[in-house]
Amino acid sequence: MSGITRRHFLAGLGGAATAATLRPFTAAAFARRPAAGDGPFKVSVLTDEISQDFAHACEIAAKEFGLRYVELRAMHNKNVMSWDDKDVADARAVLAKHQLQVSEIASPIFKTDWPGAPKSKFSPAKPDFGADFTDKQQDDLIDRACELAKTFETPYVRIFDFWRLEDQAPYRAAIDERVRKAAARAAARGITLTLENEPSCNTATGAEAARLLNAVNERGLMLNWDPGNAASRGEAAYPDGYTGLPKNRIGHVHCKDVVKKDGGGTAWAPMGKGIIDWAGQFRALAKDGYRGAVSLETHWHGGGTPEESSRQSMAGMKQLLAQVGS
Repeated sequence: MSGITRRHFLAGLGGAATAATLRPFTAAAFARRPAAGDGPFKVSVLTDEISQDFAHACEIAAKEFGLRYVELRAMHNKNVMSWDDKDVADARAVLAKHQLQVSEIASPIFKTDWPGAPKSKFSPAKPDFGADFTDKQQDDLIDRACELAKTFETPYVRIFDFWRLEDQAPYRAAIDERVRKAAARAAARGITLTLENEPSCNTATGAEAARLLNAVNERGLMLNWDPGNAASRGEAAYPDGYTGLPKNRIGHVHCKDVVKKDGGGTAWAPMGKGIIDWAGQFRALAKDGYRGAVSLETHWHGGGTPEESSRQSMAGMKQLLAQVGS
């Protein structure tokens, strides 16, 4: 994407932007959509955690997993933010074939270094999930993501808050303001940004997410709550991290599990095989009125292949949901 102009960058929306004008779609409307089955949640999965072959991933999600929702991040090793007209049309055709809806656009917005700060040790040496965008492109990314969200009829676009700094204090207020402006920009287009707590970014835990949401009281900003990410930073994600969150600001939930490693640290695990009290978390979400998506972000690779790893983790997730009557 380096060197590309704004005109050519946004031109990739083409028919997607036109399709987005057909009807507005809001977070409230999404919450009123019936969930698959009789439970309160919309069970979803990130397709690229199953396979980079989008058609195959959607077939597995719909026919084998029995889902009605998927989350979009990449296909054929191409980040969703780089999809052109053909990619969008192909994806929409596959989704229609399998009667799948989109729970969220899992964008890489603000997965960049904060300008003027020391380079983060978490800043990747190569593109993260196919994303290779500069700080100067972030506003264009927001516009593009909003149009894609409308095209795929989801109100949510996932974002972050920059690669994690050793000392956030000198930059934290400015980062909050950047997030606030992004949320206002998206809200003006009818889209809600869901900021994910991410261990390699400046908001990693439930406690940090609560601070951010209290600091950025913008209607276009909600949380993509990820207990697995919080646990990987050493927080007891549930109940500790979850308890302090403003429950009406949770817009989307990512599901993965972790185990503690000998000698310290954590490793990813299939759902139900780690240290997170996912049954308790699901019960609390249902009790607190959450009716959005719970989306499997496998991350664990112990099944031999991404597909088999996702298969085993989805089985564990379904068992946990069954425990709480979902």
